Amino acid sequence: MATAFALPLTSSSFAQNISATLPWTGTWSTAPMIVGGGGFNNQTIRQIVHTSIGGTAAGVQFSNQYGSEPLVIGDVRVALRADGKRTVPGSDRAVTFNGQPFVTIPPGKTEMSDPIAIAVPAMSDIVVSAYLPQQTPSETTGHAEGLQDVYVAPGDVSADTEFAGGVVNALGAQSYYFLTDVVVQNASATGAVVAFGASITDGIDSPPNTNGRWPNLLAARLQQAGMTVGVLNQGIAGNDFFTNDAGDAGLTRFQRDVLDKYNVKWVIISDDAVNNLIGGSPPTAARLNSAFAQLTQSAHAAGVKAICSTLTPFEGVSPWTADIEATRQAVNAFVATPDSGCDAVLDQAAALGDPANPPVMLGAYDSGDHLHPNQAGLQAIANSVNLNWLK
Repeated sequence: MATAFALPLTSSSFAQNISATLPWTGTWSTAPMIVGGGGFNNQTIRQIVHTSIGGTAAGVQFSNQYGSEPLVIGDVRVALRADGKRTVPGSDRAVTFNGQPFVTIPPGKTEMSDPIAIAVPAMSDIVVSAYLPQQTPSETTGHAEGLQDVYVAPGDVSADTEFAGGVVNALGAQSYYFLTDVVVQNASATGAVVAFGASITDGIDSPPNTNGRWPNLLAARLQQAGMTVGVLNQGIAGNDFFTNDAGDAGLTRFQRDVLDKYNVKWVIISDDAVNNLIGGSPPTAARLNSAFAQLTQSAHAAGVKAICSTLTPFEGVSPWTADIEATRQAVNAFVATPDSGCDAVLDQAAALGDPANPPVMLGAYDSGDHLHPNQAGLQAIANSVNLNWLK
């Protein structure tokens, strides 16, 4: 989806770096879900975003997808990060929505800002601050397990370089709130790839505040190779294909979380099916295969190439049985067939499995629970992506 923003009525100096024809490409995103630890009132939240590609202008999107009441946001600012909660002096830019410094987002809706004339560096931290003047629900739209400190301060201090009074949000530890997407204009961008999955994609066992998820590591590889491809993480821990529990079911959210993203050209369909196998009533291989085929067909209908991941090994996890293992292997065989519709196969099973005992995750990559890879394992997944797929 290559959507053009409507340029606000503003000075030429504001819009000088903004093109009316250049497409927008996602540089960062997080999958919306219901999160706790909200309940903001007359407070500013400062959230850290780690970019994949850079650009000459930016846009930020907020969501009230799961809200029951209108969400009022005012005095949004974007700046470069210095360290911690501090921003780089002089880098701050005010953000408007339809030319106004505030926005009210109805329940179930999202809102993209007007274009922001700010130079966004690749593989760097930018800061998005938003003032919430009215009470918000304690359970609201956001993303749990964001693995990034979020700062909260009383009053409206969005423009404050030092973020006076700001502390790390202790209630919804490292969850994102309302902010779902950052897009940029970059004449060299060839598109964005979306990593779509569950906790392995979400990077559940990567160290906080390090951007060590495998999509982050893939973004670093692409930058090193001179490829300007945005990498968007749409993993939700606990998500699966069929259940509306940890976020909407994978089959339900695929359109919103993948195909509706800006300038998406590729999707990597990752680990949702693993949760189906360990969730209590494992489906048949035929049902999982049908889900993969449905997603690849949807991707192709939108002009998006589908890269399918094999399902990672998890013998040693309590739900594991020989029958479940047979289903995992059958699905892994299916994604390599023409019937799957997969344009390529990311063999995460081979990347993480013990060569001497393939149903088991290699000890050097095991976080300790026999299901989630550690940092070395996440790097192994990123290293297994053939960059030629994204050309």
